Amino acid sequence: QVQLVESGGGLVQPGGSLRLSCAASGFTFSSYAMSWYRQAPGKERDVVATITSAGGATTYPDSVKGRFTISRDNAKNTVYLQMNSLNPEDTAVYYCNVRSYWGQGTQVTVSS
Repeated sequence: QVQLVESGGGLVQPGGSLRLSCAASGFTFSSYAMSWYRQAPGKERDVVATITSAGGATTYPDSVKGRFTISRDNAKNTVYLQMNSLNPEDTAVYYCNVRSYWGQGTQVTVSS
């Protein structure tokens, strides 16, 4: 079955960086676009990055454009989210997504 396992979250100071990883299994990873979403307390789950199956194209909402970078390694069945210049508004649980499948999420907290 499809499994998505996120890692790399944690507590970081404003202006800091984190890199999230999502290890995927149970499907042909290289055939599917992958996305990262986030959900802050009391808010809806929103997409923050998407990458095409071969990694040739990426999209971001304006809220993270220029600060977040999604990438993938199809040989390792892993998708990454590099997050720079983090601010408290980036605090949320971050989820990896493919089709209708979700990982368990990893908490990112930006605070001094």
